[in-house]
Order: sequence, then structure tokens, then C-alpha cells
Amino acid sequence: MSPTGGPPGAPPDWSAVDVAVPRHPAPRLPGVRMAGFQYRATADVPALLDIAMVAHPAVSVLVDLSDGEGFVYGAGGLHGRGSVVVGLLPGELRAGGRVGAILQIRLGPVAAAAVFGATSELAGSVAPLEALWGRDADRTEDRLRAAATWDDRFTIAADALTARIASRVTSRTASHRVDPEVAVAWRRTLDRRGLVRVDDLADDVGWSRKRLSARFRAQLGVTPKRAACLVRFDHAAHLLAAGRTPSETAAASGYTDQSHLHREVKEFTGLTPTAVAAAPWLAIDDVAWPQSRPAGLTGSRVVREAQPLPMRHLGTLPSGAFRS
Repeated sequence: MSPTGGPPGAPPDWSAVDVAVPRHPAPRLPGVRMAGFQYRATADVPALLDIAMVAHPAVSVLVDLSDGEGFVYGAGGLHGRGSVVVGLLPGELRAGGRVGAILQIRLGPVAAAAVFGATSELAGSVAPLEALWGRDADRTEDRLRAAATWDDRFTIAADALTARIASRVTSRTASHRVDPEVAVAWRRTLDRRGLVRVDDLADDVGWSRKRLSARFRAQLGVTPKRAACLVRFDHAAHLLAAGRTPSETAAASGYTDQSHLHREVKEFTGLTPTAVAAAPWLAIDDVAWPQSRPAGLTGSRVVREAQPLPMRHLGTLPSGAFRS
């Protein structure tokens, strides 16, 4: 699934895309990561983009900072324009349009519950940001668009998230709360790269399997078993994109065999493992999201601290840079 645009058969020149990352993660916002993407349209670089997005163990907020037509997306036969929130399991999703600048915010499921509410509906949804954030969404977008540097944008976004979480806490609603047991189960699923049994997670937190499954799904939108499959798939996808063979990836990721890996990759992406390995849509993760790279992989580009400039160029972006 390569991006389309410009002359038929000619993908966009991804060297015309700049990436910005925060100097340091905000300690007040655990489970939140940000990256900025700037498309520099010129006479020689098509501005019209078409990007396939895939499931990822985080809720993604894509804030459209473009002028004019801007960001468009489509999922499940529905189409929208502008800033969007993408759940853990959005299904088949494409995004693009005449894009200028995009701020992507990744929220771990526990952080997403604090921002948008603990609900089973968010995981499989693709919804306009305004529908979930409310009237403040437009004001925040205007401030982000007017900011002079990406450092300023990251600060504005962090302040907006902090204020929203605080307002939900003081509103005396319980919808933002995730049980500590559910948060622990999610963290252990991540730490173990999805190689967990639900019974073991339940034992770890002192709950029955039935109670953990029910509370986990009600608050994070997926069952513990489905969450483990998603985390395991994400680890496998990184290995495939890094050049590991399907057989090596299956063994390293805990699949029973290569056919098991094939079925799960097909389920989450619509592609075969070989196609995932050939389509470098994960190659940007070690730049924009360095913490997502599996341990033990070598040959990664080194992420430098963001410079106090409007933007810095960190190399070519592949198809699917905006992963959900």
C-alpha cells in the first residue's frame, strides 16, 4: 500500500516531508507521545497524498494544521475532513489529501480514557476530533496553527491535554477513570510484547478472568486477549519492516508457526508478511516514535533532540508515516 498522487504510478517525493519531535516527553502526561509532520509542496512535489493506516496499540489524534482543503480520511465507507481521532482497531483506513502540516498525538489506551473517557466505543472508531473534544477543539487548532515553532505546538498541545484531563477529574465524572487493575494488565501486556495469558493477568491483579475481561473491554474498548494480539502484531510488524524473514519474525514474536503470523498480519493490515516487509511504512517509527522500536534491532537512525527551529528535516518518510 504505497501512497498515490501526482502522475499515475508516481508516488510523492517523501524527501519533501520534515519531522519534528519534542525535546523530552512531558512527565505530566504519561502514555502520551507527539510528532509533527510538515509537507513542503512545490512545483515538483505533489501535495495530494494517499496513505494507508494500520492498527497500532495507541489511540491516535491527527490534528490538521493545513490551509485550504487539508486532511481527509475514509473508513468503513465513511469519509471526513480535518482533525480526527483514530481508535486502536479502526479497520481499513486511508488518509491524506492536500496536506500541509499534521500534529500526531499517540495516546496509550489508559491516557486516551483520561482524555476522552473510559468507553468501549472508542477502540473501533474513527471520529472527528470536535465530536469527542467539543468546542475547544477549534480554538486549540487555531492556536496550534498560529504557533511559530513545533516546540511551541508541542507545548500548546500538552497544555490542552493537561487542562482537559483536569477538567474531567474536577467534573466528578467517573468516565475518565481506568481501574488500577486494568492499567496494570495493559502495562504488562505491553512489557511482555503481547505474550501473556489472560488467566495469568487476572491472577496478577487478583481478579477473576471474567471480571478482568469485562472491565478491560468496558474501559479500554478491547478484550485483554485482543489487546495481546494487537501488541504482538505490532512487535512482529516492526521486525518485518526491519528486514527479518517471516519465519524469524514468527519465532521471535511468539506465533505458533509462520502460517499463524500470516493470518494475524493479514487480519490487521490486509497484507501478507512479505508485503509488509517490502512496504516500508514502519521505517519512520524510529524517528518519530523511537520508543516503539523493538529491543535488539540494529541499524536504526539516531533521533536527535529537536532544534529550536520551525522544523528540521530528518530524512525520507515512507508510506504510512501516520500510523494509528
